[in-house]
Amino acid sequence: MPLRYAELRPDELDEAWAKKPLAVIAWGALEWHGPHLPLGLDGIVAEAFAEKVADTNDGVLLPPCWMPITTLPHPHSLQIRTEAIRLILDDLLEGLYGSGARMVCIISGHYAQGHEIELYEAAIRAMESHAGYQVLAATPLEVLGDDSLLDHAARWETAQLQSLRPELVRLEALPSETSRKGHGVLGEHPSKARPEEGRQIMDRAHTVWSEWISELVVSSNTSFLHDFYMRRKQAYAPYVRTYFMRSWEQALGDWWLTMGS
Repeated sequence: MPLRYAELRPDELDEAWAKKPLAVIAWGALEWHGPHLPLGLDGIVAEAFAEKVADTNDGVLLPPCWMPITTLPHPHSLQIRTEAIRLILDDLLEGLYGSGARMVCIISGHYAQGHEIELYEAAIRAMESHAGYQVLAATPLEVLGDDSLLDHAARWETAQLQSLRPELVRLEALPSETSRKGHGVLGEHPSKARPEEGRQIMDRAHTVWSEWISELVVSSNTSFLHDFYMRRKQAYAPYVRTYFMRSWEQALGDWWLTMGS
């Protein structure tokens, strides 16, 4: 089991930072994922993944944060304004640095373009504020370099939850033909999901996260992270050019209008 920030006394936290100043936090969302998946899928998956990353890499695990921006439009989706999230991220990363952390992994289960870009930008701001501060912010599977895995309520998100909490998945609630707006499925049909696939893909991702953490510990620089964020922002550039006019909230709304029925 990982060390948990909330359960440590000050001397225990100082001892943990002296061993390895790595903090790990899961970032979730309460968002509509169709009739077949729970509203908290993003956070459930991110929290399980973050716990494993912290445990196997001698990190300190913070309580999960459930404050996303730009969740899919639905009465049950909750979201926080972008301006508020920027302040929260900046204060959280500044506070962790002051506490003694020198490397932070933010593991986000929410794949929205604007949400991820805001995480990247917060990481960059923190690293520019403090020399030697390393902040890796990404979704669990993002480090694998295959964006087809970053679906929504579809094959891969369903498979991940099947591997972790199969009792929360209700595939029988879906028809054989799904729609984006009717069922929240953006990607392959969830019936293709298999728990063993979800387990395998998360194991692969965990291996890469651990390799990156080890590389960062050895290198003690941030160029690797800056290159990663540049690649990720380039991947989202078509979305930004097409939809972003005033805000991420406006961009999501305009994008959703193009989804059809």
